Amino acid sequence: MDLVAYYDAYWRQADDTFDHDRLALLDKHVQAGERVLEVDCGPGVLAARMRDKGAQVTATDLSGVAVERARDKGIPCTQVDIDSQPLPFADGEFDVVVSNSAIEHRFFHEHAFDECLRVLRPGGRFVVCLPNIAHLICRWWILTGRFPYVLNSPTDAMHLRFFTVREVKALCLARGVQVQSVEGSASLWAKDFYPALWRKRRLRGAITWLAKVWPSMFGRDFVLVGVKQ
Repeated sequence: MDLVAYYDAYWRQADDTFDHDRLALLDKHVQAGERVLEVDCGPGVLAARMRDKGAQVTATDLSGVAVERARDKGIPCTQVDIDSQPLPFADGEFDVVVSNSAIEHRFFHEHAFDECLRVLRPGGRFVVCLPNIAHLICRWWILTGRFPYVLNSPTDAMHLRFFTVREVKALCLARGVQVQSVEGSASLWAKDFYPALWRKRRLRGAITWLAKVWPSMFGRDFVLVGVKQ
């Protein structure tokens, strides 16, 4: 399958609508003046948020269409297929490396982790957001013998790899990254994933809080922050 062509077509029809509550869980770990790389940045929405905080942001993406859209926002962006190419940066070049819901779309996820961490300086922060296949709803599906492919869920058909908090912690620790924090995002806008009751006004605050404090069970996505030793 030609993933470049696939994601070119995807970004031609997708707009800049993103879950800004979830983006805030990532960009709060970026400070003004820091050298930041976002890998697989899409159209550059998160990259622009981090740039607007005063960070020196550079980005890459698989899709040439996404690269042009990020450049239109003033983000220096390079087309890179991290499945088959190294990132075109020196070892330890960045203070922060960010990956936002991207590695699950990759064939060779361990190579993506390796490259993200290669270009991160010692003492720098790795900020990665991934969908949580161990969400309570997904656990129930498995327990009842199901694995439905549901749009905008951890089992979205666009995902090639699946992750839990525990496994991502292990991937980081094996690469010399000390995990500092894990925080969850409920992403209750994903109406095809959640039962209608969970999305009702009287429960939304509770579900959002549970996702934040218990990401391995209630986070549709989780944001892990680690420091390279």
